[in-house]
Formats: sequence, C-alpha cells, structure tokens
Amino acid sequence: MSDNPLEQLAQTQKASADVLSSLVRTAFSGVEQLTALNIAASRDFFNASVSSTQQLLSAKDPQDLAKLNASLAQPNIEKLIDYSSKVYALSAKLQKELAAVVEAQYDVFTRNAAAAIEKTSANAPLGGDVFAAALKSVLDASTTTYGNLTQLTHQFADITDANVHAATSATAKAAEATSAAANAASTRATASKRSK
Repeated sequence: MSDNPLEQLAQTQKASADVLSSLVRTAFSGVEQLTALNIAASRDFFNASVSSTQQLLSAKDPQDLAKLNASLAQPNIEKLIDYSSKVYALSAKLQKELAAVVEAQYDVFTRNAAAAIEKTSANAPLGGDVFAAALKSVLDASTTTYGNLTQLTHQFADITDANVHAATSATAKAAEATSAAANAASTRATASKRSK
C-alpha cells in the first residue's frame, strides 16, 4: 500500500466499488434465477390447472370425481414441494455468495487496519503506543464479534435447512395420507353403490 494519502484513498474507493459491483452482480443473478423459476412454475401451474379442469369436467359421477380429485392432488403437492425446495436452495445459495463477499471484504479491512495500527504505533510519539493498543483491542473485539455473528448465522441457516426438510417431509407424508384416504373413501363409495 502506498504512503500517499490520495493514492490510498483511490485504492480504497476502487476496492469499495469492486465490492459493491460484486454484491450487485450476485443480487441480480439471484433475482434472474428466481424470476426464471417463478415463470417456469407459473407455466406448469397454468398447464396443470387446465388439464385438471378438463379431467374434472369429464367425471361422470361423484365417485369418479373423488378418484380424479385424489389422483390430481398428489402431483400438485409434489410440484409445490419441489418449487419450495428450489426457492429455498436458491435463497441459501444467494445468502452464501453474499456472505462470502462480505467476509472477504471484512478480512481485507481487518488486515489493512492491523497494518495501519502497527505502522502508526511504530512511528507514534511517546504515549502513542497506548492509543495503538486501544485500537488493536477494539479491532480484536470487532473480529471476535464478527466471528461469533458469522457462526450464529451459519447455525441459523443449518437449523432453517433442517426445518425446511422436516416440513417438506411432513407435507409429503400428509399428502400421501390424504390421497390414500380419498382413494379409500372412493373405493367404499363405489362398493356401496354396487351393493345397492
């Protein structure tokens, strides 16, 4: 790093612009991917709705309608679970990419600050070493706090991930149970109709 304050300022501004550019690029990429996912999901939903409506309108009696309803529900629930999983995965990926940029910038900041403190303390007048030690203490506390916050964020992401997987599994099981119950009811209704 240069000793010229104007060069240091220019380097700092360039580094800040690079970080901002990286953050914006990452955010736009995430928005672009989410938009593509939403368009595909909307198209699939529309096509499935049209097909389901046509099938339901072709039902000849209530039992046939119940069977169709049960058979159409399962794929829609599976699509919803798949969509939710993709949105979550995309959000997690984006969060990790943004966190990586911020962590890298924080590492650069702490290295530069530590170097500046050492340089200042080496050239400091009498009593300046106390000020440098105080700044170093603040920097160390900041680094510890940042590390704890990062660790907490990762733990929160892990807990969220586990909860999403558990909710997805529970939803899938509930959908299977609902489908099985609808099929059983339809079978009982058909058997009851035949016995009359």
